[in-house]
Amino acid sequence: MAPMGIRLSPLGVAVFCLLGLGVLYHLYSGFLAGRFSLFGLGGEPAGGAAGPPAAADGGTVDLREMLAVSVLAAVRGGDEVRRVRESNVLHEKSKGKTREGADDKMTSGDVLSNRKMFYLLKTAFPSVQINTEEHVDAADQEVILWDHKIPEDILKEVTTPKEVPAESVTVWIDPLDATQEYTEDLRKYVTTMVCVAVNGKPVLGVIHKPFSEYTAWAMVDGGSNVKARSSYNEKTPRIVVSRSHSGMVKQVALQTFGNQTTIIPAGGAGYKVLALLDVPDKSQEKADLYIHVTYIKKWDICAGNAILKALGGHMTTLSGEEISYTGSDGIEGGLLASIRMNHQALVRKLPDLEKTGHK
Repeated sequence: MAPMGIRLSPLGVAVFCLLGLGVLYHLYSGFLAGRFSLFGLGGEPAGGAAGPPAAADGGTVDLREMLAVSVLAAVRGGDEVRRVRESNVLHEKSKGKTREGADDKMTSGDVLSNRKMFYLLKTAFPSVQINTEEHVDAADQEVILWDHKIPEDILKEVTTPKEVPAESVTVWIDPLDATQEYTEDLRKYVTTMVCVAVNGKPVLGVIHKPFSEYTAWAMVDGGSNVKARSSYNEKTPRIVVSRSHSGMVKQVALQTFGNQTTIIPAGGAGYKVLALLDVPDKSQEKADLYIHVTYIKKWDICAGNAILKALGGHMTTLSGEEISYTGSDGIEGGLLASIRMNHQALVRKLPDLEKTGHK
């Protein structure tokens, strides 16, 4: 018997074609989803204190645009910080103990500010490395778009774009500096901060005070909206220090500079840097030096370091070493910050402070 031929009806051909199109659509959709995730529009595994590392072929980013987004991020985070504090529902808890044995506190203000700041920066600059104090939960991710508008005050100071390789950039976010003081309702100490480092060197910094709505920013070799004061007292300086260890600094400072030296205990590294500058905020105290003698995290100090550097000031370890903003998230050597002073002479005057901080 001769074999029977196979005949396909027009309906069968149509069904077969539709199935083929469905398979192609599924495969192409998966490809697009992968592409969108690269641009911060899809799911991003951003656990821990750091976002995913920058891609080696991430192209370039414009530091002027990064400054604009950093200012916006600090303000948006500050809005969350202020809203939570004014609601008086902080959901305060401890993340553990600091090296000094105090509770390392976290509140809803920290978490919500962190979410706004991280995702605004990550959506605008998906290929840069972002380090932040608080955990970034992928389940809470947001796509927060930037309108690509650069504020006039930034355009006035930074007149041209400044392109750098994306892989050279590290962003440091502090979504709520002075959490301890925040829980005590000591609002003047609280700041939100963003810093951008290039090859480990701080090049732009933003410090925002949510409760007075004052924002300081500066770019190294670019410009700033803040300036140094006209004079500083190098002989008998006012020294701003952490509230938690003012005593140990006071003892050495009096021996070094004499009994006329004034110690100003304060909360928050951002607040302490602003104390060295000409800040139009009535709640801001004034100091001549900022000294810290114990371990400190880089997201606490990077923005202040960038601002001081842009204004001709200095922030180093107590032994005078420059601080690199790559690698580990903290420094052991304490810090000394000054502006319009002989910084290295000050370093030589304070040989015992680092040892004091490790006792």
